[in-house]
Amino acid sequence: MEKYSQYRDRGSGIAPFFPVPTQPAGAFLPFYLFLFAVRIPFLVTFTIAYFLIFQWLPIGSLGKKAALWLMIGTPGIWWIDLQIDGVKKGYRRTPPTPTQTKNRSPDKHSSLAKHTSTRLPGPGTIIAASHTSPLDALYLAAIFDPIFTASYPSTRLVQPISLLQAMLHALSPPALHPPLHSTAPLTDLGTLLAQHPDRAIVVFPECTTTNGRAILPFSPSLLTAPADAKLFPVSLRYTAPDITTPVPKAWVRFLWNLNSRPTHCIRVRIAECTYNTAAGAEKRRGQAQVEEELESVDTLVEGQDGEDGLGAEERKVLDRIGEALARLGRVKRVGLGVKEKIDFVRAWSRRRR
Repeated sequence: MEKYSQYRDRGSGIAPFFPVPTQPAGAFLPFYLFLFAVRIPFLVTFTIAYFLIFQWLPIGSLGKKAALWLMIGTPGIWWIDLQIDGVKKGYRRTPPTPTQTKNRSPDKHSSLAKHTSTRLPGPGTIIAASHTSPLDALYLAAIFDPIFTASYPSTRLVQPISLLQAMLHALSPPALHPPLHSTAPLTDLGTLLAQHPDRAIVVFPECTTTNGRAILPFSPSLLTAPADAKLFPVSLRYTAPDITTPVPKAWVRFLWNLNSRPTHCIRVRIAECTYNTAAGAEKRRGQAQVEEELESVDTLVEGQDGEDGLGAEERKVLDRIGEALARLGRVKRVGLGVKEKIDFVRAWSRRRR
């Protein structure tokens, strides 16, 4: 692996693009083969049925979420470890007495049942999620029924995509620029929220997947969020971690690791909401750049790679969300981005031939 040392972060030595090794099956190989053979037909059937039939039927949000949970549960994802910043995990078994209530000092924390409406993403909010696997989009769709978007490091605009496209994006080659011929026009988050006030918006600000061991530099797309829109950093991690897909087109490996193990766990962490404080301080400057990108596709193709001229307050906004995701996932932020992953994938593909 010495030839890939350039794809390790210089400060921490973390390699965010390397596939996580799968533990040897050993004597359990026949059992794993049995699980894979049983689950794959059901998973394929549920997936085809949902995307061809159920998502178009007027069965309501609950009906669609139930179908999505069938897809999640089929490969053995039965454990969801959810924690929310500022919310206690436990519940009080008996109500407090009047004396206890009177003498109790104010507590900044509260139970999950009392304040989920304010501490969880909902309609009109933006979810800034980590990106490691096709399961990210599937889980977020089953919980929040959001609008998904694709971000790119060269532009502040986002591309609205469907759930299926979001899942396929996790196993697609990374890209610095949006595709020239796309069915969905590029837009900004403010416009998208205005068009869908009853839905949450999901942004994957890293623009590509990792192995879950680091947080990559962000796209500036989050900076188009309105000043009053809540931004929720959401971290998703998996046990076992070998169902992450840092290398594109690794469908066989992903499906085997997903369906051959008895069970998996998703560790979900949701930070307290933050706001785009740069929306007011540098509104005119950012809006002018967005309008310029909307008017000319050439701006997107020939734009700067990483040198996007962010202001001081804009950098603080992205740093604040990046630090939150790193804290929630118990990982570090690295300096490697989409450009380095493109080079890594090219080198990795040559090695595999």
